[in-house]
Amino acid sequence: MGDTTLPQHTCNSVPLIIDGEEFRPDGTEYTFFADNFGKHLTQSYEIPIHGADVKSCNLAVDSCARAFTSWRESSPHHKRHLFHKTVTLLREREVEIRSIMEQEINCTPTWSHINFEDSIRIIEEAAALVTSPTLGGIIPPATSVKSQALVFIEPLGVIIGIAPWNSPLILGLRAVVAPIAAGNTAILKGSELSPRTHYFVARLFKDAGFPPGVLNFLVHREQDGPEIFKTLIERPEVRKCNFTGSTPVGRILASQAARSLKPMLLELGGKNFAVVMKDADLDQAARLVVEGAFLNNGQICMSTDIVLVDKSILSDFKGKVLALVQDPVSAPPITPVINSKSATRIRQLLSDAEAKGAKVTKVPQPASQQTTFDASQIIPATIIEDITPSMAFYSQEGFGPLLGILPFSTPEEAAAVISSCPYGLSASIFTQNHFAALKFGRSLRVGAIHINGATVHDGSTLPHGGHGDSGWGRFGASWGLQEFVQTKTMILNE
Repeated sequence: MGDTTLPQHTCNSVPLIIDGEEFRPDGTEYTFFADNFGKHLTQSYEIPIHGADVKSCNLAVDSCARAFTSWRESSPHHKRHLFHKTVTLLREREVEIRSIMEQEINCTPTWSHINFEDSIRIIEEAAALVTSPTLGGIIPPATSVKSQALVFIEPLGVIIGIAPWNSPLILGLRAVVAPIAAGNTAILKGSELSPRTHYFVARLFKDAGFPPGVLNFLVHREQDGPEIFKTLIERPEVRKCNFTGSTPVGRILASQAARSLKPMLLELGGKNFAVVMKDADLDQAARLVVEGAFLNNGQICMSTDIVLVDKSILSDFKGKVLALVQDPVSAPPITPVINSKSATRIRQLLSDAEAKGAKVTKVPQPASQQTTFDASQIIPATIIEDITPSMAFYSQEGFGPLLGILPFSTPEEAAAVISSCPYGLSASIFTQNHFAALKFGRSLRVGAIHINGATVHDGSTLPHGGHGDSGWGRFGASWGLQEFVQTKTMILNE
């Protein structure tokens, strides 16, 4: 998967998909190019992207609204067949999509492989759930011997799914698979930083035989975002939006949706902590903390930002972490972060920490990992010590190849640090006392606790989401389906 040759099915431009057809808005003023770092020096190219305008947004909603009438009545077996066909096509196109991701977001073959395999699981889980009780109804106890109530479960209507670039195949599919499985139609609003991957998702549904309008695809220039979202969310046919992305953008979108009385499912940023207790297996803890911190350059919402370490084992643990990131074999592969905007933000976090007394250790890439990327675009794996609350990194999401190490004296002190953080997405606890870990984890306001595991973990059969500034609602399995249905009560009387 290191080959950067363009696959034969890759388009020469990225169009929209509306009503089952490729669509290019009139004129050229909305055409743009992705502003990404790290183009392979041996495969430098720019692919034009046809950005959406107000007209194309309205056409997409119109198409979804038409398709909803029949799609909501489609049999579960037909839906399952189409999802299975989607999996078959995805497997056939593995080389294509992994090549696109590696080129588009500068990721490693490891990350493209994880995206590919987890995406298949998401689709397969949706196929299994189309006949689940979640999409059925209930008959509650009657309030009178002469009446009977029936509670039906129904889809909402048109759903907007807004997916980010950092895990583009997984999150692109996650944004639309559950809504569609529940009988809704959807608009995938892709990222301007991973448009080819998100176009691939929409094309996959089209080629699998989903009816025109069940899934439409829009992407747009960054500066057009406010107008595009306003146009979509104010359409009465649109009934809900799910968004995965940063907390500041999530606040803006949620407030706009609220004005139209539309609910939002928000999976936002995370300031994720790992806690290493004094009885932990230090080799295991160090390996999984490094994995959680540096996989995909730390550009994952669940990435480990800070590891809290019992003071009695701090020196030993720190030595093991540094040995791992400096070892030519075990060192995490580091590629360019997504673009210059991201690099500037990360460097500002480091400068602020250093200016306020932090010890910052930047680990050079081993010679064995040197690539064709421009070295000036690389932010190396970085360890930050002597962290204090005055530093921006103490409370802000790193979203880069950064790992803070912070000692604690008691578990209560560690819990207080985590509880003071406004985010609450993922955390890890390393200890050999599982019952103590369960008790400690229950005290944390965090969506997922991984005992002796990395913070970066999710599963297609599990609920996924956060607390506080990490958003609300849950993706995943039956919990995800419940986000995109509503009840209708019918009362029969004699």
